[in-house]
Amino acid sequence: MRYLLTTAFMAAGLLVGAAAHAQAWPSKPIRIVVPFSAGGPADITSRTLAPRLTELLGQPIVVDNRAGANGVIGADHVIKSAPDGYTLLMATASVVAINMVTYIKPPYDTLRDLQPLTPVMTTSSLVVIHPSIPSRTLKELMALAKARPNQIVFGSAGTGGTLHLALEMLNKDANVKITHAPYKGAAPAVIDVIAGQISGMFVDLPVISPYVRAGRVRALATANPQRTQHFPDIPTAKESGYPTVEMTNYYAMLAPAKTPREIVARLHDAIVKAVATPAVREKLLAVGADPTTMPVEEFARYLRADIEKWGKLVQSVGIQFER
Repeated sequence: MRYLLTTAFMAAGLLVGAAAHAQAWPSKPIRIVVPFSAGGPADITSRTLAPRLTELLGQPIVVDNRAGANGVIGADHVIKSAPDGYTLLMATASVVAINMVTYIKPPYDTLRDLQPLTPVMTTSSLVVIHPSIPSRTLKELMALAKARPNQIVFGSAGTGGTLHLALEMLNKDANVKITHAPYKGAAPAVIDVIAGQISGMFVDLPVISPYVRAGRVRALATANPQRTQHFPDIPTAKESGYPTVEMTNYYAMLAPAKTPREIVARLHDAIVKAVATPAVREKLLAVGADPTTMPVEEFARYLRADIEKWGKLVQSVGIQFER
């Protein structure tokens, strides 16, 4: 009986301690780890949310760029951080779903090692090229690629990510050989497209839309299932004759696994409120993003289904990589 009472008191003490810890949170700055270079969509999104989250949580929000290995370096850092609500991950479909199925030995298990919080936005991807390339449509670009095997070079945010997979789907669908050039994030690849150092790339709207509007790059198609409301005159890849090229990306916030439920709930509520703030929504919409949030449990189910979807697609395309 004494043992049972002691055990009960210990358990109660742990619960009280956890509750007190959650009540004290946050008591210091919170970091959002962006696993890509500065200036890319994940970075833009994090810096758009940070001021409002600072207001809601009462602590500074620090954006920490840790680029490399298609998001693996940044994600691994968050996974190994203390599950105390002070280190968060701004992830993409590449980081939390595609990395699970494109690597022969996955670097981590999203559903085991990370705690889903909520998506922040979804976005379309565009096929863009440097204006010096004469192609005016995606079909014309594919004809050029057939005439010049391996001479057309497309950048991406990293090997095995959404932008790379979209390129591989296009290569297979059009039966062409466009060379892949991986970067440590979308922003440096975009810089090289604008400079004419590479031919083009698939790229998410938040980082490329200003350059499309300014005529610095030419957009040929969207990889979305439907035309995007932000550029309604740009046809889809399917409309252009390439039905398997379909890519909608999302940006989402996650925490290390085993983060206390009370802190998860407070983080989720703050992020949802931040995304719903008119000024934040306007900024996201202005760069071509579509603000989107979900309850924690719904997002966890969404991630599980997304990993399964990408697993089937990767198997059909026949793409897997060593790390």
